Amino acid sequence: MRNETSPELDTSAIHMLHRASQAADELFASETSGADLTPRQFAVLAALEVLESASQTQIVDATGIDRSTLADIVKRLVKRGLLNRRRSRSDARAYVVRLTPEGRDVLLATKPAARRVEERLLEQVPGARRDDLLAALEAIIGGLSTHPTPKAA
Repeated sequence: MRNETSPELDTSAIHMLHRASQAADELFASETSGADLTPRQFAVLAALEVLESASQTQIVDATGIDRSTLADIVKRLVKRGLLNRRRSRSDARAYVVRLTPEGRDVLLATKPAARRVEERLLEQVPGARRDDLLAALEAIIGGLSTHPTPKAA
């Protein structure tokens, strides 16, 4: 998909990553419409399935979701009864978050749709290039999360 009016956007990694993210979000929404979850909410539930019980900082580390967005996601999922959140016994400033049985059920019910989304996304890339795409995305994420570029003066 090329934008005929803007050569800058045609070669902009920022723009193309954003558009790919929008397409992925829309596909996720259409495949999981009954679950009423966003991809980031699904990521939080999936992370907690592995972590079992975690601080919000640990969830940020596991998902890459920024702190303020994560706090909002947790608040919404607690309100829906998908997560429990309580103060940590070891640090009164921190919250410990875990899946409720309802949250686990929603996660398990949503996993097949999430797998279909993954498959449909990767179908768009020729088979031989899929591993390269995933490796490139991993390199971007890893490189920028461990060595953030200083802001321009």
